[in-house]
Amino acid sequence: MKKPILFLVDDDPQVLKAVTRDLKSKYREQYRVMSTNNPEDGLEAAVELKKKNEVIALFLIDQRMPEMLGVTFLEKVKPYYPEAKKVLLTAYSDTDAAIKAINDVQLDYYLHKPWNPPEEKLYPVLDDLLASWQLSYKPEFDGIRVIGYQYSPKSHDIKDFLAANLFPFKWLDVETSEEAKEIMKLHEISTTDLPVVSFKDGKCYKNPEIIELAEALGLNATPKDNLYDVVIIGAGPSGLAAAVYGGSEGLKTLLIEKHAPGGQAGTSSRIENYLGFPNGLSGQELTHRAITQAKRFGIEFLSPQEVTAITEKNGYKSIELSNGNCISTKSVVITTGVNYRKLNATGVEQFTGAGIYYGSSMTEAQACKNKQVYIVGGGNSAGQSAVYLSKFAQNVHIIIRKPDLTSSMSSYLIDQIKSIQNIEIIGNTVISEAIGEKERLTHLTLTDNKNSTSKKVPADALFIFIGAKPYTDWIAMDIIKNEKGFIETGRDLTKYEDFKKVWKKERSPFLLETCSPGIFASGDVRAGAMNRVASAVGEGAMAIKFVHEYLAEN
Repeated sequence: MKKPILFLVDDDPQVLKAVTRDLKSKYREQYRVMSTNNPEDGLEAAVELKKKNEVIALFLIDQRMPEMLGVTFLEKVKPYYPEAKKVLLTAYSDTDAAIKAINDVQLDYYLHKPWNPPEEKLYPVLDDLLASWQLSYKPEFDGIRVIGYQYSPKSHDIKDFLAANLFPFKWLDVETSEEAKEIMKLHEISTTDLPVVSFKDGKCYKNPEIIELAEALGLNATPKDNLYDVVIIGAGPSGLAAAVYGGSEGLKTLLIEKHAPGGQAGTSSRIENYLGFPNGLSGQELTHRAITQAKRFGIEFLSPQEVTAITEKNGYKSIELSNGNCISTKSVVITTGVNYRKLNATGVEQFTGAGIYYGSSMTEAQACKNKQVYIVGGGNSAGQSAVYLSKFAQNVHIIIRKPDLTSSMSSYLIDQIKSIQNIEIIGNTVISEAIGEKERLTHLTLTDNKNSTSKKVPADALFIFIGAKPYTDWIAMDIIKNEKGFIETGRDLTKYEDFKKVWKKERSPFLLETCSPGIFASGDVRAGAMNRVASAVGEGAMAIKFVHEYLAEN
């Protein structure tokens, strides 16, 4: 945490040097000492410090300076640092001005020159003032701030990106936050600039694109080399496991992720059935551990970066990126996972990002405080989100097509939900319409499956966790998929007539190998996968074993 600042201004270089020396001698352990002999420069510096979220605890200012009186200086900095203690350095002839300043700028004290010895005439005074200041001082959040409208889809996208990539930030709703209004005034930001991302160094990005934000955060979207042993596409649990094993076993490994590491598991508020964590862990915690572990083994990680195609030439695979770059690799592991299916109901698309969200329950939980929240879906992700949101919302309603959760959710989670009083399960029901006002969700229409009756209910937020659509539309080459778009691998390929046309090896495909030799699939994107974090991790590790075998024969 940054130390608060003691700020000195005196146009006499000798006096400035002496008081700076005395303050550093006494207070350097708790405070930083900054000084200048030019009040105009001092005023400019104080404003810049405010933009960078620095804290000034005390101003010690000379009264009689030709460029600007000390009282005038204190008047000008007061709007920026109203809580800072204010002390004037005065000659005896300036006593009247100092007394007047007590009322004009709420001056806390004035000191006559000289103040020697400081142990008697300087330190006791400042000790009392700083002790008083510390009583009311609450360190401000020292990091990224996001300013915008709560129900802005662009604001949601930025919050979701920062949260998914494990960057701590503070959300400031421009309609309710005085801090947001203060930052906007300080940086001359208008409402047309929103959303704005303010960094700790004071730099503001107005209405930024995600790729611009990623670059500012130091994320890497450009590969360092042109040839790799293995490229892993997708940084969910399976991709992260493949990266850890690829790196640890000496393969030149590149991991590519289009949004953020963790996949759907990374958005989970609590994973309680993962081996070795009896108290459970959040998806973010698991992701952070995994990506740190993979990087420790020397893998290269590109994010955010999207793969648009895979082609083959002369035994090498060419990975085409959305920015036009191409990467060559000896083998590929596809771990792109699944997306939540779109909810097919009137009005849903209109309010997506403005009260309706796919996943993202952790990102928007604080905004659900004391509100009516609905969740669509009966899987574990939906259940974990319901439990998490119940800590904030007044009520959480789980909407499912089936009568109950027994066929789709783990029993431990069902028992947990039953024990939480503000969670309600509404079975045999679908959402037929989303209704809103002022570009945000306000109501939902629920329709009973059995008797087709409908009712309109107040709704502040809707979180959608339905189905699993594999992210494979981007694959244009002859990789065999089943009717739902999941990638077929291993012996299951032999049931397809096209298999013999595309498979040119004498051997059979390895267990996780696609119909294209050297291209593997693991995790939820693979047909027949178990859709559990542990199985995805296991398949990611196993894929690297087959990569080794493939590389050994080529």
